[in-house]
Parts: sequence; structure tokens; C-alpha cells
Amino acid sequence: MMLENRALRIFLGIFFAVFVVPAFAHDPSHPELNDWFNRLSSKKSGLWCSLTDGVTVADPDWESKDGHYRVRLDGKWIDVPDDALITEPNRAGRTMVWPMRFDGQISIRCFMPGSMT
Repeated sequence: MMLENRALRIFLGIFFAVFVVPAFAHDPSHPELNDWFNRLSSKKSGLWCSLTDGVTVADPDWESKDGHYRVRLDGKWIDVPDDALITEPNRAGRTMVWPMRFDGQISIRCFMPGSMT
């Protein structure tokens, strides 16, 4: 019974990550970035960053302190796990986050800081 419950939770997490998270960060007017977006990954999620585009985060809604990041989503500050950080240069320029919502909680699958201009 416990194994079935866990399998259901994993399935629901994947379903919501793929089909429910809005896709706003990738600008379709820049097709030259398609391959780059499709290869984005983090240590936490592997290529899960590329299954759906992330959500763009405005500069006032993210910050860095002592080498760690946090973002404001749905009015709440959420710490970005170190292993969710995408470490390659941000070719899109905008800060992006790939949130995963489950049981009323938000966790961060992937995060890519922008330029904070």
C-alpha cells in the first residue's frame, strides 16, 4: 500500500511539472535559443529543466545573499536549493525558475539567475 501511494505521488509530481507549470520564459521569437533551452539542466533535475520552459522572474522577486538564491513566487520567498542552480551562462538574459507545485507547496526544480539590471 505504501509503495502504491509513493508511486502515485511521483506520478502526480511529474504530471504537474510537465503539464501544469506555465511556460513563459522562452521567447518563441528567438528560435536560435531552442537547442540551448532543450539542453538546460541542474544537478537536482538533470534535463528536467528543458521539458517545459520556466517562468520569468522580475528583478525585485529574486535575490542572492552569501552565494545562495531565493525567489518570490505566489507572494512567498522560497530558497533555491544549491543543486537546482543552472550554472552555465544565461543566454536569454532573464532570470528563470522552474517551480514544481505539489500538496500546496512549491519546490524549485531549476533556477537560472539573470543580470539584475
